[in-house]
Parts: sequence; C-alpha cells; structure tokens
Amino acid sequence: MADPSSSEVSERRDDPRAPITLRVDYKRLNTFFADYTKNISTGGTFIRTTRPLGVGTEFMFVLALPTSGATEVALKGIVKWVVEEKDAAEENPAGMGIQFVYADDAERRHVESMVEELMKTALGPALAGKLLAKGP
Repeated sequence: MADPSSSEVSERRDDPRAPITLRVDYKRLNTFFADYTKNISTGGTFIRTTRPLGVGTEFMFVLALPTSGATEVALKGIVKWVVEEKDAAEENPAGMGIQFVYADDAERRHVESMVEELMKTALGPALAGKLLAKGP
C-alpha cells in the first residue's frame, strides 16, 4: 500500500492519539513478533514494524502496560492501513494502523478507560483532558 500522507492518516482517525510507546507482542503464522506502539487512542494504535500484516487482517495482540508489575492486556484488532518500509520516513515510520475490535460494550469501555489512564500518566491530566475532550 502506498505511503499515506500525514493529513490522510489524520483524516481517518476518529479519536485523538497520544504519543505513547508500549511493547506489543503478536503472532504471524507460526512466528511471534515483539514491536512497539508509536501512539494510542481509545479507538486504536499504530504499531511500528518493518513486517506489517496486510490491510484487513484481524489478529490478537498483547500490550505491555507501564505499571508497577508486569501488566499485559490482550486485544483484538484489524489492520486499517500500512506504511511499508520502502515508503517510511522519520515523521511517518514503517508500521500498521490498528483499529481495536471489541467483543462487546463492556470490553470497549474497559479498553477506553485503560487508554485514558495511560494518556493521563504519560501526558499529565491537563493535556490528556484536552485530547480526550469530546468536541461539538
């Protein structure tokens, strides 16, 4: 897939994103990968990788959360867009845009709450509050 411009990517996002780096583990065929997020929102994340899955691929992945103790959250996502390594740039790294897929509303609320707490911890309550504020 062609390298999406920053404005094209921003237009596809429904939720504001925070620049948070988390370890993410997932399986592709019979191989396990460990990559990192570039940012996260209540609706999805961007996983930095030179080995992206194909657009439309649904997969399970595990986020390692920066808490006291080893906390991991298993999530399901779908690849919405890809930046191939050959098309990557400093401001637009190789990887894949992931939209979270929820089993039900309770899971959605749980993940949204977790992401909001991550944003508050990483950015501070004031900036996180501005990012999370629902516009008109």
